[in-house]
Amino acid sequence: MIKTVQIQVSPEQAQKKTLLKKKISNDFNINNVDIKHIEIIKRSIDARQRNIKINLKLDIYINQSFTETKNSISYKKVKSNKEVVIIGAGPAGLFAALQLIDNGIKPIIIERGKKVRNRRRDLALLTKNHIVNNDSNYCFGEGGAGTFSDGKLYTRSKKRGDVNKILDILVNHGATKEIKIEAHPHIGTNKLPKIIENIRNTIIDNGGEIHFNSRLTDIILKNNQVKGIKINDSLIIDCKKLILATGHSARDIFELLENKGIAMEAKSFALGVRVEHSQELIDQIQYKYNSRGEYLPPAPYSIARQINGRGIYSFCMCPGGIIAPCATSQNEVVTNGWSPSKRDYPSSNSGIVVELKLEDFKNHSLSGVFAGLEFQKSIEKKAWEMGGKTQKVPAQRLVDFVNGKISKDVPQTSYLPGLESANLKELFPDFILKNLQKGFLEFGKHMKGYFTNEAVVHAPESRTSSPIRIPRDPISLEHIKVKGLYPCGEGAGYAGGIISAAIDGQKCASSCS
Repeated sequence: MIKTVQIQVSPEQAQKKTLLKKKISNDFNINNVDIKHIEIIKRSIDARQRNIKINLKLDIYINQSFTETKNSISYKKVKSNKEVVIIGAGPAGLFAALQLIDNGIKPIIIERGKKVRNRRRDLALLTKNHIVNNDSNYCFGEGGAGTFSDGKLYTRSKKRGDVNKILDILVNHGATKEIKIEAHPHIGTNKLPKIIENIRNTIIDNGGEIHFNSRLTDIILKNNQVKGIKINDSLIIDCKKLILATGHSARDIFELLENKGIAMEAKSFALGVRVEHSQELIDQIQYKYNSRGEYLPPAPYSIARQINGRGIYSFCMCPGGIIAPCATSQNEVVTNGWSPSKRDYPSSNSGIVVELKLEDFKNHSLSGVFAGLEFQKSIEKKAWEMGGKTQKVPAQRLVDFVNGKISKDVPQTSYLPGLESANLKELFPDFILKNLQKGFLEFGKHMKGYFTNEAVVHAPESRTSSPIRIPRDPISLEHIKVKGLYPCGEGAGYAGGIISAAIDGQKCASSCS
């Protein structure tokens, strides 16, 4: 028989099968020799007390053998079937393509960037030589921004769709089944490229198409109906249905839509900094130990406060990771973070961002739909200027930042292009600066040791989400005025991470099938 149980164990018991088996035998009065297999269904860490526990949901095989089931997904052959064009090969675009194939429709993906492996050369040029390729960087290219931002798979948007279906597809394409077990799963930047390649192969092998180095430069409309698209200002592709999944940083697409008279609207987003601590310190704070030992993973943290009527919170926290340069144009500085699968770098980092509201931009030089976007751009450009018009990031020690004091020396951090000591009050308006300063003080009260001058603030963290939404009908998911246009994913304002973007891609694909 199979008995499903929930149990709380020590970190060592969770790691060692013999100890776990003994614990189960004692707690549930099952003869040790009768336990033939223990399958972990869910796992989470309870670090609220000094005595840290691991919560497990288990299937116990009692006098019954266990056979590993292979996660196999079959797809239809669609090479000669009707077609839908997808713009963008991020999670929204790729999962839309897989769903179209499942629905018997041929997807044609148009991607401005390069294949995932080829992107690495441009990332190296960005990091070492401060050269930004506008079409191939941390945000643009096969797999989208999530590929080199370590593939965090946690989402609170579970009502939007079937999270397990997304995880099954990722496992089917090479991800470890651990992502279905962990409460806060992630894949790791070192493992994602192969998974993305496998998804590409599935799409092509089943009759879909993917075209790289292909930038969307026009949408051909007639009577508010999509009739086709233009690629690289020359190639015209006829299509009646177009899934627009370009990501939150494709500013030229917003400009194209504006020029075509396609309705958009401003939306709120968040902006702030990225702070780096030593991972050892975060472990001590979170685990309440001198060190985490060999049985616990590098500790994350998640924290949020309300300051002066605004949310200030951690965003995209990366245990054992690095801070990366994520500019998409030459004259801007943007930060983000990532971790490898083992999260074994000596530092941790997190975005700490302030909630922005539409009224914050009413006095900005450009009002209306583009006000938030222009505000975002102005911060990134000023950071570039403060960094000597390079990809060096303006930085400040944490206590100095809160006290408005220029740091005499800023230690080298994981941000490889380098740092420029600066007073970040020159970068941010007061409503952002003051809230960040007060927020860090509050965080320090909650996490003893967090507020230290050994931590370094990097600015800005500005690409948390799109500052523009492309409105669509809530039922058909078509644009509210343009028939055949399906705004999709983060860039359209309907997702906030890999899982929610993938789910939205599936929904748009089903709606236009």
